[in-house]
Amino acid sequence: MASVAIQRFVARTILSLPSPILRLMSGGGVAYVGGRTLDPRLQFLAVQSRNAPPINSLSPQDVRRGEAAGLAAVSVGLERGVTCTTLSVPGAVGDIPARLYRPARQDASTPLLVWAHMGGGVIGTLDTSHGFCGLLAQITQAPVLSVDYRLAPEHRFPAGLEDVLAAYRWARDHAATYGATGVAIGGDSMGGSFAAIICQELKRGGEDQPVMQLLMYPCTDVASETPSMATYAEAFPLNRAMMDWFMGYYMTADADPADPRLSPGREDDLARLAPAIVATAGFDPLIDQGAAYERAMREADVTTVYRAYDSLCHGFASFTGAVPAADAACREIAGLVRKHYEGRTA
Repeated sequence: MASVAIQRFVARTILSLPSPILRLMSGGGVAYVGGRTLDPRLQFLAVQSRNAPPINSLSPQDVRRGEAAGLAAVSVGLERGVTCTTLSVPGAVGDIPARLYRPARQDASTPLLVWAHMGGGVIGTLDTSHGFCGLLAQITQAPVLSVDYRLAPEHRFPAGLEDVLAAYRWARDHAATYGATGVAIGGDSMGGSFAAIICQELKRGGEDQPVMQLLMYPCTDVASETPSMATYAEAFPLNRAMMDWFMGYYMTADADPADPRLSPGREDDLARLAPAIVATAGFDPLIDQGAAYERAMREADVTTVYRAYDSLCHGFASFTGAVPAADAACREIAGLVRKHYEGRTA
């Protein structure tokens, strides 16, 4: 714990330096790609990451350890007044760990939001989204249930997806137990993909839609070759080689990349899905996917709100402890969620 605290202190001390100094420490100049300028703190972190070994030389276990250490330096703890309780909820084949975040002043008219963390279906834990879930609970005045779904390659597609769907159904049946009215779904990156797919799965099964879906820099088409895949092929922290590495472990040998349960953007009928808030990051191979999915939902008459954070990178919800622009973006997103909750009861 002491080494983590030291690492966090050093990282935040360096990242608190003025932007011109950080750019000098990053080799000078600005990171300007595809018409976007990267935040100087993220630019510094990106330069530092170049010393890391290529991901295709690492095992999932190695990458999981690296993610835990890296996020500890840039993430944030709980918002004041938010409580976090550890519990187990039903997954697809047994109980899975979860955390329930509740604000001190919970609004009983708000839903319980089920959250799935990022990680390509291969890495990530409840710690990955710990700070952001607390922030969501505080600003939305609503409970948040973060679920620790099974990961590949130990449990390949569709295991993790099915865990989140089972946890969602459990939350739907038990929302009132936690002082909530209804249930919502959300996630970032692969978790955002899961949230989008779950809305489609519920529709296919004739089940009611969630109150809302929150999709942050989601992966919506694993078979896609959009321009941003090339423009930001070498981006930080997610690059094209990492995406291939994730899918190589996550997908089964006979999986079809065009299956809507892998690529929700390939679903033809998006009508009557839950209202959506979609957020994308500028320096992200997936930016085109998130933007295209929001546009397709809007064209299908789904109520959507879209925000593009052009100076930020993929995974920015986990950088709020060291990157002020990431913190500001996450607070704006939480505010949009709160506004949606207020609108449904107005």
